[in-house]
Amino acid sequence: MNTINEPSLYLNSQQKERVPSPELGKDEFLKILMTQLQNQDPLNPMEDREFISQMATFTTLEQTINMANSIDKLVQSQLISPVIQYSHMIEKIVTYQQYDDQTGQLIGEKSSQVVAVSQKDGWAILELKNGDRVYADAVIEVRDSIKGSE
Repeated sequence: MNTINEPSLYLNSQQKERVPSPELGKDEFLKILMTQLQNQDPLNPMEDREFISQMATFTTLEQTINMANSIDKLVQSQLISPVIQYSHMIEKIVTYQQYDDQTGQLIGEKSSQVVAVSQKDGWAILELKNGDRVYADAVIEVRDSIKGSE
């Protein structure tokens, strides 16, 4: 029967060298604070004001990190949204292939002006002036709108 020497596997997977980080996060700040508290002189403890100041700094740091994460999530959600990605298509003339609903046969090509963009199941849908609704990936040509055209 094969045996696994667990301690050697654990030790082999550990990082051999310490890699310094230029960032000071909340975990590192807490470690520093706890080290200060553990190693302070019992006859000359940290002043209350100093401790409160450090805790306020920690709270500010944590709130800043949380706010930055929230802003990142907001930006990412805006970039991912199909409506945002295809909003520049509004007022453009698009050409798309039209298919027969019953047979699936290609009927021909149609063109119309985009009046709105919506989404369904994560896909962008272009709403057209002629009443049609087409998926954005079905468009085969995009042109600037010309006055007097549909």
